[in-house]
Amino acid sequence: MTIQQQIQAAETRITKLVFPHDANPLGTLYGGNALHWMDEVAFLTATRFTRRQVVTVSMDRVDFQVPIETGSIVEIVGHVTRVGTTSVTVEVKIYVEDPRSGEQQQAITGTLVMVAVDETMRPVKIESATSTR
Repeated sequence: MTIQQQIQAAETRITKLVFPHDANPLGTLYGGNALHWMDEVAFLTATRFTRRQVVTVSMDRVDFQVPIETGSIVEIVGHVTRVGTTSVTVEVKIYVEDPRSGEQQQAITGTLVMVAVDETMRPVKIESATSTR
């Protein structure tokens, strides 16, 4: 499998519905919940790419572009953008979907760095590590 095929196979998509308990008093998604979902998708994407245990080491520049209202459908998509010796950078995007029209719009974007670790939590080499950016 080529590195590009491995990246494509690792792409992760999760769809969720924004419930009232996910929202703030204004009726929009709490930023903390969005970050939690992004971390979860980055973890799954990096795990699928490395086939190793991974941990989050950084979350860089998260941009909240549009509010996500209660009742919205969201799709969270993770894609590997860079592979290092022990780390994988994952770009995560959250799209908000109008449940009636199906129209999607990018609402949140962020970049997370995940590091492959062994059972003692020490970084380990990713076997197929090459730069992809």
